[in-house]
Amino acid sequence: MKNTRNRIPLFKNEDQEREFWSKNSPLDYMDINSVEQGVFPDLRPTMKSISIRLPEHMLEQLKILAHKRDIPYQSLVKLFLGREILMERRALESS
Repeated sequence: MKNTRNRIPLFKNEDQEREFWSKNSPLDYMDINSVEQGVFPDLRPTMKSISIRLPEHMLEQLKILAHKRDIPYQSLVKLFLGREILMERRALESS
């Protein structure tokens, strides 16, 4: 069966291309037969391990809170840090 997909026109500038794609679907211009499975063997997590010293009582409290939420305590620490960072950034932006 012959592929009857449309050809993408040449654009003179970004505005012309933007207007074109706002009215057309990329799926109408994609050749299904030429699609290949992507392979990303060297992807690494964007996490970086750190070491932090906490008072034992603070760590125990974190573990208790995490247990009540049924999540690992390190995940709870990330949630708390993320929330505090967001609040601090908002406070700085509104100053």
